[in-house]
Amino acid sequence: MKTRATTTPPPAADMETAGTDRTGIVMEFVSPEYMEHFLSPRNVGLLEDADGTGMSGTSECGDWLIVTIRVTAGRISEIGFQCRGCSAAIATSSATTELAKGLTLEEASRITAAGIEAAVGGLPEDKRHCSLLGEEALRDAISDYFGRSARRPDGVESTD
Repeated sequence: MKTRATTTPPPAADMETAGTDRTGIVMEFVSPEYMEHFLSPRNVGLLEDADGTGMSGTSECGDWLIVTIRVTAGRISEIGFQCRGCSAAIATSSATTELAKGLTLEEASRITAAGIEAAVGGLPEDKRHCSLLGEEALRDAISDYFGRSARRPDGVESTD
């Protein structure tokens, strides 16, 4: 199933799966959660002096995502993102930050593309790779956090 934009309303049978963007263009086959994250993305922007930075991208369509995290007491206290891509890339990037915020690093490292996709109410088959950007960039940011010093995964500073 492909996402398509049209200026004419979809047939009545499709109205439950359609959303309307701010311009009045009907976007079919996307959920209300998807539209909410796309039209009002959360945690946009990169954090200054972040504790960890991660990136993911795909050569297939040119989408990329950068995630920055701030860690307090072993939890992601702040998170921000910057991405280039389609509406699915924006929606899934926003959802990734919402899912991760407040979690321990171990919990956040278990966020999967499938979980991100579920948070936006599903994705068309040809956009499923967008949720993988979130999974990969978040894990990369967590790895960067641990790599910046001798921190161990349990959050304890190493004395080695």
